[in-house]
Amino acid sequence: MKKHEFLPDLPPPANTRGMMGWMLKNLFNSPLNTILTFVIAFFACKGIISVFDWAILDANWIGTTRDACTKSGACWVFISVRFEQFMFGFYPEAELWRPKLFFATLAILTALLAYHKTPKRTWIFLFTVTIYPFLMAELLEGTLFGLPVVEPHKWGGLLITLIIALVGIVVSLPIGILLALGRRSDMPVIRSLSTVYIEVWRGVPLITVLFMASVMLPLFLSHGAEANKLVRALIGVVMFSAAYMAEVIRGGLQAIPKGQYEAADALGLNYTKKIVLIILPQALKITIPSIVNTFLGLFKDTSLVLIIGMFDVLGIGQAANTDPSWLGFATESYVFVALVFWIFCFGISRYSIWLENKLNTGHKR
Repeated sequence: MKKHEFLPDLPPPANTRGMMGWMLKNLFNSPLNTILTFVIAFFACKGIISVFDWAILDANWIGTTRDACTKSGACWVFISVRFEQFMFGFYPEAELWRPKLFFATLAILTALLAYHKTPKRTWIFLFTVTIYPFLMAELLEGTLFGLPVVEPHKWGGLLITLIIALVGIVVSLPIGILLALGRRSDMPVIRSLSTVYIEVWRGVPLITVLFMASVMLPLFLSHGAEANKLVRALIGVVMFSAAYMAEVIRGGLQAIPKGQYEAADALGLNYTKKIVLIILPQALKITIPSIVNTFLGLFKDTSLVLIIGMFDVLGIGQAANTDPSWLGFATESYVFVALVFWIFCFGISRYSIWLENKLNTGHKR
């Protein structure tokens, strides 16, 4: 072999790369860390096995009464018997096809909008946020199609949770954008009004807002006019959420470099085009994590409508826990409700991460 020739590089040792390398570096890099790793792993495995036994192996799955719950584990029979109430509240059984149709169409539209290659996606979005809500509201209440009228006070469960969350999210975002722009406006009146609105609503708890919407809002309506409790709750949630959304958007607007504004002015763009075409797309992209975080908080805060007599999915669970025929199964109820909230929140968070990566225009090293 000639002196100037070199042997090929050897691959790194197996214990310095992959999962094994990471574990040796972070979990077993010293005697103390090794002991702590084994102790924590022991208690974690013990807890996981106990939960698995209670929720799966020793659980009761089949039956219609509490007499079917003979094992020592969870009684999921309670959830199966009350499942329709968890989903639809006290909606009449003969008309359950209406909320089921709402759930199905909502899932289809959400899937079409989430898939970025869907044809005519813009038109589907416009339909979803304009015509679709009013169409479904009339279908659920039955005032337009000649169907039996179902008063909103009979709605409940996941149906109410989704309605309040979706309306709050869809309506509060554009209002929050306008408030954020108003707070940064050069016009003193607009800036002052936007600031007062944001500070007032951010300084009031949501529980108080719901009480005000339920009790005080009817006082401002004309004589003989009446808004049902659901509409009042929606107004309160939207006004409250819009104030928080405005501050999130304002943070994104302030993060945009001044040169972007100057470049838009140099191109001769008016204020509307500058904001819509240049500033807002960048600001919204920056604030995706904060916007999604606000949406998740709003979704979970829908459970507070219980205090004004509306039974969302958590309220239905609490009401079911007081049934004398099913006393003692509150744990199963809360676990099921927590799982419902987690599924929706996890799905939203994962989609937001995908959206961040898709819209990322930075240069990663």
